[in-house]
Amino acid sequence: MTTKECAHKGMLLDVTTSGEGCKECMEEGTAAVALRLCRECGHVGCCDSSEGKHATKHFKDTGHPVMSAYKSARGDWNWCYVDELRF
Repeated sequence: MTTKECAHKGMLLDVTTSGEGCKECMEEGTAAVALRLCRECGHVGCCDSSEGKHATKHFKDTGHPVMSAYKSARGDWNWCYVDELRF
């Protein structure tokens, strides 16, 4: 049995965040359930449990594959949209 590896694991760049919260949620007046940080450009977006799903929208718009949990009480982890893997 082989375990699938993330081909983008090496793309965890040190980035400057776009802000302390999801800018799109703030503009729309909606609440972000949890935040995700794009590890390519620093965009902060809300998770898929949020109404706007702005982190996923950012991936679809830009192709930036890796997001990290941002300001998460559940610890540090990363998600690759391309490989659909958490690491």
